[in-house]
Amino acid sequence: MNGERDLPALAAGSRPPTELFDVALLDLDGVVYVGPAAVPGVPEALATARRSGMRLGFVTNNAARTPEEVADHLTDLAVPAGPADVITSSQAAATVVAAEMGAGARILPVGGPGVAAALRAAGLEVVARAEDAPAAVVQGYGPEVGWMQLAEAVVAVRRGARHVATNVDATVPSPRGVLPGNGALVGVVTAVTGQQPLVTGKPDPAMHAECVRRTGAHRPLVVGDRLDTDIEGARRAGAASLLVFSGVTEPADLLAAGPARRPDLLGPDAGSLLTAHPGVEATEAGWRCGRWLATGTGEDGLSLAGAEPSVAAGNGRSDDGLDGLRALAVAHWARLGEQARPAVVSAADGEAARALAGWGLTG
Repeated sequence: MNGERDLPALAAGSRPPTELFDVALLDLDGVVYVGPAAVPGVPEALATARRSGMRLGFVTNNAARTPEEVADHLTDLAVPAGPADVITSSQAAATVVAAEMGAGARILPVGGPGVAAALRAAGLEVVARAEDAPAAVVQGYGPEVGWMQLAEAVVAVRRGARHVATNVDATVPSPRGVLPGNGALVGVVTAVTGQQPLVTGKPDPAMHAECVRRTGAHRPLVVGDRLDTDIEGARRAGAASLLVFSGVTEPADLLAAGPARRPDLLGPDAGSLLTAHPGVEATEAGWRCGRWLATGTGEDGLSLAGAEPSVAAGNGRSDDGLDGLRALAVAHWARLGEQARPAVVSAADGEAARALAGWGLTG
């Protein structure tokens, strides 16, 4: 992680990521599990990745639980892990606050048990009320956070406490769909106090850097489901990234991404660590990936067509259903350059129309 990325956006790999990278830095919510349950097939895929020699680290913006609790949950899901394998945004916040305010500083935690535990581990004094004169309020995600905690945070910040947010993820994935994340609740405190928080979690590169330090990674690959935290955080840390669609990001979000949020690799889920990834080739007709051809139409328009059936996916790999999306993404980004705008996508044939419908894109 020297500030330079090894691969351009959506680069091809003749070998699977397990052979190209030594450590996978995995987000958790939406990547390894959704709610209490594992993403189907991911524990088995991670076990295979480990057998191939790839090491795993877990980097989560979810501040609700302690590293011990997270590691126990992973182990219960057949992804063996210890507390040292887990980096939480609560730990990142506690490190920043301790460095800025000194050991023993009084801090008011808002969030799940993981927030207070990280503060205590960093040598800070945890208090429960604004009347205890905290130097800072550290706010992280917790499903039990309610009006009383938010009100206490507002009073403390209005009295001069520094507002620190472990992350500002607006949503968290769940089996029922996306739900309000820490960012939504941080917004309540910000709206009332008028004070913008200091944000310490991803995309700040400190969390990935700490995980690299612990694992001794030389060629890390960040695996995440969010463009604004995982992918941008990887780029800021100088690491390559794999975006998976098992969490909150939708294909339309990918197409509209600016340069800082464009991943190196795409996959349906973390099982994509085990497969070679196709390249996107510029041709006279447009951008081709596997059997698919994407061409520009108008200022922001794109057209997708199914190519000749004789065109193979390449690298001896099986089609993961995303080749057309890869072609669309690179075609759109090539036209946008440093800009970020949504794409207007149309289908040139029935096969393309079905693919676009499956990705939730207008066809």
